[in-house]
Amino acid sequence: MKTSTYLRRYWQLYFLLILPLAYFAIFKYGPMYGVQIAFKDFNFFQGINGSEWIGWDGFREVFQNQDFYRTLRNTLMLNILDLIVSFPAPLILAIMLYEVKALWFKKLSQTILYIPHFISWVIIGGIVYQVFGTQSGFINNLWVSMGFQPIPFLTDPNYWLITYLLTGVWQSAGWGTILYLAALTGINKELYEAAEVDGATRMRRIWHITLPGLRPTIITLLIINLGNMVTIGFERPYVIGNVAVQEYSDVLSTFVYRIGLESGQYTLATVVGLFQAVVGLIFVLGANFAAKKTTGEGIL
Repeated sequence: MKTSTYLRRYWQLYFLLILPLAYFAIFKYGPMYGVQIAFKDFNFFQGINGSEWIGWDGFREVFQNQDFYRTLRNTLMLNILDLIVSFPAPLILAIMLYEVKALWFKKLSQTILYIPHFISWVIIGGIVYQVFGTQSGFINNLWVSMGFQPIPFLTDPNYWLITYLLTGVWQSAGWGTILYLAALTGINKELYEAAEVDGATRMRRIWHITLPGLRPTIITLLIINLGNMVTIGFERPYVIGNVAVQEYSDVLSTFVYRIGLESGQYTLATVVGLFQAVVGLIFVLGANFAAKKTTGEGIL
């Protein structure tokens, strides 16, 4: 079939691509023009083109800043712990929901698990302080009424780290199950029936059928997560963090906020953003290469 004939026959499908392509062109590729700020002494009034070219001076200043290395360490630490704690959670939840036979219970559980994803981190931060606050938190009030000392969930760095990770699991795990549940529907049901006839237990069926069937989805999501290893959302560490735990809660996104918006050092903020993008690309390509070498599957 000729290309022109194909386009005329399926023009509706190509028309539907206009909006997503426009979105990526405007909001993803368009801002790349501003990357040159990293190489200029950016002046807000002179604009990008009118600012003086300084080359790699901005990179040298950032890489000599001790706060940069501290926030980079915290970003990597929190993302690695999130990967260990939060990444398996939606997988486990999806398998558990898939094995549930009562349809009403499955739908109710999914709804309850999805709700936290739609709650703003500002609201979640308020909930966290109401529940885990040292002086006025629900848990500590109950704990103190029983004669025990309050637990510094939000003021001790180690306790804060646990609170941070568990809050992330609560907020994201339910929504993450959607991809795995969708992948589970593609597994041939006859495989489960044959395994059950052969006497395979439920755990055996999960291990030998469910997990292999989910392997492409797991690998894809793992590669994406590894690509975001030096990128971290601003809201979660900023809202839940405080001065008492700044040695853990201060990450690259809050560092960019301080030097960019608060201090007006847009050149340095752009340098950090460009650093995150380049390192993220390296992580994605490296993880994809390793996945292809070990499992034969990847995203590129």
